[in-house]
Amino acid sequence: MTQKFNDTMLKAFRGEKTEYVPVWYMRQAGRSQPEYRKLKEKYSLFEITHQPELCAYVTRLPVEQYDVDAAILYKDIMSPLPAIGVDVEIKSGVGPVIDQPIRTLADVESLGEIDPESDVPYVLDTIRLLTEEQLNVPLIGFSGAPFTLASYMIEGGPSKNYNKTKAMMYSEPKTWFLLMDKLADMTITYVRAQIHAGARAIQIFDSWVGALNIEDYRIFIKPVMERIFTELREENVPLITFGVGASHLAKEWNDLPVDVVGLDWRMTIQEARDMGITKTLQGNLDPAILLADWDTIESRVKAILDQGVQQPGYVFNLGHGVFPDIKPDTLKRLTTFVHDYTRNK
Repeated sequence: MTQKFNDTMLKAFRGEKTEYVPVWYMRQAGRSQPEYRKLKEKYSLFEITHQPELCAYVTRLPVEQYDVDAAILYKDIMSPLPAIGVDVEIKSGVGPVIDQPIRTLADVESLGEIDPESDVPYVLDTIRLLTEEQLNVPLIGFSGAPFTLASYMIEGGPSKNYNKTKAMMYSEPKTWFLLMDKLADMTITYVRAQIHAGARAIQIFDSWVGALNIEDYRIFIKPVMERIFTELREENVPLITFGVGASHLAKEWNDLPVDVVGLDWRMTIQEARDMGITKTLQGNLDPAILLADWDTIESRVKAILDQGVQQPGYVFNLGHGVFPDIKPDTLKRLTTFVHDYTRNK
């Protein structure tokens, strides 16, 4: 018998009152799960994401194991880049590596456009498969944001200071804004395809944009984010923005045409409300706390939930992704606790 569809997460994203605080975890699929680790002995991330049945299985696992209120599509923010001419390799212990970084206007001008149905059919087939299998919770699709994608493309891989990225931004504004426009076009097309395939909400990960101050964000990033979210609003699904170490940008995000502002652990839910954040808030337990004893975890989670339930429009999540050392049983217990503690509050 088919389970009834659980739309609690969608209601919370839209700021509606819910029976309990819904839960999902960034990077809930993979990494800490023994079933996933077993798969990784045989397949790379690239190989898993290119096999829709396997990818759908990995995406579905945490919903079945943890009873979370949404699935998040298992893939990488680098997934669409090869389609526009950027050769990316995911190196174990390093992350995305690009051997031929973007450095000049000619490099940017040579970037192509994405055709999701022909370039990333495996992503769309995975979404369709999950929809056909009647996943009983919403599936969240996602994309990287232009700044975060550009940082990998310009630096050639992960960076601690983004010096090359900022140098282009400051000294080559024509190159920078063309790159932002091309990445915005790609993001809009890619995300729309995910929605049309069945994704019920979208998170845009601007993971590293916290490296910029408010003024630079307003000049170099905010216009392109406004364009992305304005165009995606036409699809009528909840839109979430998120970044790490970017609490100083929370008010800027609140101005964007998004439904949900995701917070990391550096700012409390109450602080965000007090500074005038009116959108639904998502977050924001430091994932490292999940390595502590249960009493510590519970007390920290209670403090977050007590602030979150003060008004409708709150979703519990971590302040960044699940990492491999976190036990699946801890996530399952945490989900149950959040549901029970907030039920009818």
